[in-house]
Amino acid sequence: MHKKSLTELSEGLKQGQYSSVELTQYFIDRINTYQPTLNALITVTEESALQEAKQADELIKSGDAGDLTGIPIIHKDIFCTKGIKTTCASKMLDNFIAPYSSTVTQNLESAGMVMLGKANMDEFAMGSSNETSYYGAVKNPWQLDKVPGGSSGGSAAAVAAKLAPVSTGTDTGGSIRQPAALCGVTGLKPTYGRISRFGMIAFASSLDQAGTFTSSAEDAAKLLQVMAGFDERDSTSIDKPVPDYSATLNDSVAGLKIGLPKQYFDPGLDPLMAEKIEQALDAYKKMGASIIDIDLPHTDQSIPVYYVVAPAECSSNLSRFDGVRYGYRCQQPKDLDDLYKRSRSEGFGEEVKRRIMIGAYTLSAGYYDAYYIKAQKLRRLISEDFKQAFSKVDVIMGPVTPTTAFNIGEKLDDPVSMYLSDIYTIAVNLAGLPGLSIPAGFIDDMPMGLQLIGNYFEEGKLLNIAHQYQQVTDFHRQTPNL
Repeated sequence: MHKKSLTELSEGLKQGQYSSVELTQYFIDRINTYQPTLNALITVTEESALQEAKQADELIKSGDAGDLTGIPIIHKDIFCTKGIKTTCASKMLDNFIAPYSSTVTQNLESAGMVMLGKANMDEFAMGSSNETSYYGAVKNPWQLDKVPGGSSGGSAAAVAAKLAPVSTGTDTGGSIRQPAALCGVTGLKPTYGRISRFGMIAFASSLDQAGTFTSSAEDAAKLLQVMAGFDERDSTSIDKPVPDYSATLNDSVAGLKIGLPKQYFDPGLDPLMAEKIEQALDAYKKMGASIIDIDLPHTDQSIPVYYVVAPAECSSNLSRFDGVRYGYRCQQPKDLDDLYKRSRSEGFGEEVKRRIMIGAYTLSAGYYDAYYIKAQKLRRLISEDFKQAFSKVDVIMGPVTPTTAFNIGEKLDDPVSMYLSDIYTIAVNLAGLPGLSIPAGFIDDMPMGLQLIGNYFEEGKLLNIAHQYQQVTDFHRQTPNL
């Protein structure tokens, strides 16, 4: 049953082949079996999940069920969930019980989904390997000595290992697409503002965006349908109608113009990765698409720009965690100054402290103009590059990562090398565009992903293009041998 997609499971529930309680218990049993090995979750909500499943079954019997009713889901532990521990994988929030739910989790709960638990992640979403978590590293289910990617590594590993049919994640610089590629699942990062950020604990407010991990583009369309939409509680939420994402999945891609950035095929890209991307492009050519070479000249600046803008926003957002109002507090502080210093130094991990210090430095007097303002100007140029490209093409394609998953511990002592693993994903966040990673093959038995980048609010087009590829390939149906 765990190899079925969300769409297939939903159909089985409607036909009465099994109940939501049976389905939920099945996935809870899988979590109990594989969680000790993978460490993909921080919290398992078995009792409340079974209660939600009972309610879903009643809804199904009444004939009022939707496509998502009764389907189990795992949420990244960055989304507030009322009455349930929400940690951001940090010692700082190890004792935090959220007093309200995020819009994302609330919308999915209202659609009848059953929450199985909260997924492990990089602390406060800062990392590219899911090794910065206070609760320990997540293992890649394809090979346990490899990283699953980050920061949403737990969410990606959970779907890859079939601990749940689907999960939620967040993407600030590639944190959905990169782990989706490394774990061989479909990962969608929508346009900035398409999904509400209310109740999603902030890392970098102008970059963070919620998204999905699924087996297929078809499943992602169903999740996005419920997650997307305007929210007056989020000042960055876009008041724009939500289209029917499933309605256009089967549209032909004949005549599609695919942009291929020359900057994405640099010496840093594994030649075997480039070969797999070419094979994926050949599949699209056979479907009637054409390939057009494009130029994104400021791609190389995306990492330095990101690591000025994101830490600056992080240093501001994380200033609220001070040991006073909620979260971790040091023992027996001598005075208020000691309380602040020790609570933050003991509560935050090394990577988080590194980014806070970088951010505080770039925002400080004398450096603000030299670093932050300059980075924002370059950010505008990066957005203009994409604008020019989309005047010629319908979609941009390329790699998600330079290589497949690296070994656990391999890059922990080399932060710059770790940051470079996001070279192909960061610019999409800086521009606020939608991006999608789909499984496109294997290199040495490890999955790799093809990245699709669309114009603003063209998630429907991306999902259609991905779905058509998944009709002629079966990479998205492959599962690890656990």
